[in-house]
Amino acid sequence: MAVSKVPGTTVLRLVLQTGVDGEGNPVYRNKNLNNVRPDAADQDLFDVAQALAGLQEYPLAGVNRIDSARLVQV
Repeated sequence: MAVSKVPGTTVLRLVLQTGVDGEGNPVYRNKNLNNVRPDAADQDLFDVAQALAGLQEYPLAGVNRIDSARLVQV
């Protein structure tokens, strides 16, 4: 039997550096934006993340795209 991938949800995650701990290691906090279109281009999501970073209190340390999908037998 063949298996097909059915796109599910996409999340855009902004990783913000909120400070440092007692040992000098960076501390991060995530801000997730849900209900992102699964067919959105990576460059578009990155540009949106950069624009939103300017509205945040903390500096942007990274941008993650998290895609989920279901595998179904066809």
